Amino acid sequence: MNPSKSGDVRRFDRAERLTHRIFALLMGVCLVTAALLYIPALGGLVGQRDVVRMVHLVAGFALPVPLLVGYLVSRSFRVDVARLGRFQRTDWEWLRRRDRRTAGLLVGKFNAGQKLNAAFTVGSLLVLLATGSVMTFASWFPDYIRTGSTFTHGWFAIAVAVVAAGHLWMAYGDPEARRGMRTGVVSEAWVQRNHPGEVVDVDQPGR
Repeated sequence: MNPSKSGDVRRFDRAERLTHRIFALLMGVCLVTAALLYIPALGGLVGQRDVVRMVHLVAGFALPVPLLVGYLVSRSFRVDVARLGRFQRTDWEWLRRRDRRTAGLLVGKFNAGQKLNAAFTVGSLLVLLATGSVMTFASWFPDYIRTGSTFTHGWFAIAVAVVAAGHLWMAYGDPEARRGMRTGVVSEAWVQRNHPGEVVDVDQPGR
């Protein structure tokens, strides 16, 4: 945590924010184009199915790029990836308790819900890339693999859409969190209220 004179706390650097924006944009394009491709009522409004399919493919295969670039160029991003991948005792307690928001748990920079969301997103991305590759290069694979990939791709896409909607809803209800992702800083009071363990978490990223 890096407090400023104004009482604000720097939470994300520029590379992290840019990575998040580009990834969110690509994911949004994938979800919208998927809806146009698989829901006839929507696809009929736009037409140009081949163009929509191409946009979907380009956006889908480009999804890992901002994550990889962000990991390479930003030390803060790499440290935050390590935090997101590390579950601690406080995280398990946070998941069990119904009063998790008011219990005063020493939540670090990311709470358990954010860690699970990140794990689900990355895992789903790998599944969607693999199944999408099979669907794109269908002639290379036998029928049973193509059929299974189509089924898996569709259901994972629905799951991602539901989780993304929940993520947006949570962000909508927390203007300060949105400010943190937009500008990189949040108020110190917000940190103390939502992530009181962030000082220890940031000062000891490898523990």
